Amino acid sequence: MRKVIIPCLFCVSLTFGIWATLFSMYMHHNHASDHQNRSQEPISAWSLGQNVQQQIIHDSEQISKPHVKVKHEPEELQPLDFNYSDPEFLGGFLKYGFNTIISRSVGFERAVPDTRHKMCRQKHYSFHLPSASVIICFHNEEFNALLRTLFSVVNLTPDNFLEEIILVDDMSEFDDLKEKLDYHLEIFREKIKLIRNKERKGLIRARLIGASRASGDVLVFLDSHCEVNRGWLEPLLAAIAKDPKMVVCPLIDVIDETTLEYTPSPVVRGAFDWNLQFKWDNVFSYEMDGPDGPTKPIRSPVMAGGIFAIYRHYFNEIGQYDKGMDLWGGENLELSLRIWMCGGQLFIMPCSRVGHISKQNLKYREILKAVQRNYLRLVHVWLDEYKDQFFLRRPSLKFSTYGNISERVELRKRLGCKSFQWYLDTVFPELEVSVDSR
Repeated sequence: MRKVIIPCLFCVSLTFGIWATLFSMYMHHNHASDHQNRSQEPISAWSLGQNVQQQIIHDSEQISKPHVKVKHEPEELQPLDFNYSDPEFLGGFLKYGFNTIISRSVGFERAVPDTRHKMCRQKHYSFHLPSASVIICFHNEEFNALLRTLFSVVNLTPDNFLEEIILVDDMSEFDDLKEKLDYHLEIFREKIKLIRNKERKGLIRARLIGASRASGDVLVFLDSHCEVNRGWLEPLLAAIAKDPKMVVCPLIDVIDETTLEYTPSPVVRGAFDWNLQFKWDNVFSYEMDGPDGPTKPIRSPVMAGGIFAIYRHYFNEIGQYDKGMDLWGGENLELSLRIWMCGGQLFIMPCSRVGHISKQNLKYREILKAVQRNYLRLVHVWLDEYKDQFFLRRPSLKFSTYGNISERVELRKRLGCKSFQWYLDTVFPELEVSVDSR
């Protein structure tokens, strides 16, 4: 009898945990909706951080005709009543991390609100900007979300700037990402290169494969569940054209995982704590002073993750990604530190907006080991004596293995990179150092 009771109790507790998570998301969404109805003020950086961490100029008439044109103006997404006990609804969240019922009803194309500041819409950019290779890697992505990412890029990117879209399938297992995807990509034949990995590489190495096949001047990395906004690419290319060692990120708007509502984010910058956990941080008011005001590029200590643009030759010059890292996790912090400490700059461009689905990652434990290993490689190569700050908080990892880092240490020497102390003093003085009280 005891052998039967214990598994039953486990199943009950697991079911309760899933229901509690979904109910919490539902209540959070209702609360956010009520708040927006009561106030027209922008959401705060803190509320954005909460939402994203739960996982994140041409007007339309001036944009060159895209390779694929929207045949009609998609209808604005209407709110739907959900049956939260629907197995399809629960199954979609467990499988993909967001509401697949709405994703399917939205389809491949839709209009999203232009969330740029009005000053951004008045900006004009040179017709002679660098060309871009947009790299999108995916593994078992929800079909409609992936196609919306592609359609938004093609429809809202001037054709003269878009060299190609490189789509890297990191050995997806789902049937709709095979022949069905090939069929739908026929419409993009002239613009898309589809690469299918024969074994799982992980996001980091998949991006390196995509970058190795790129021919554009600038590499633009996107996640596979994004929707770019109007005029998204030109601010990124214009900044890199002025300074090839400037790495730039769009401001990331939030696409709600339950309703797929597209919500504008405030102007924020990327930051992290001594656990190496990424977080959004407020931007000081003086950083938006001057004639450029809210359109001014914002210095960011780190990038959020996989949505950024970098000059292709500079990406190769500073060592691409750390090939010793597994799957994903921590690579955004490592690259950010390397950019700043080795002579580059990292900025967020408020006039570039990209929406991103804030997925509920219910399978995080599957990659926890890889994330810890990646953190350790970062710590031992880049933090110098400040690695003790990390181990004060993660003592269990102090003697864990992290592979051979000699190539990355040599890269740091060859590039003549500055110390982490310089980074703290110059780029991120807000990261306070704690004293070991033991």
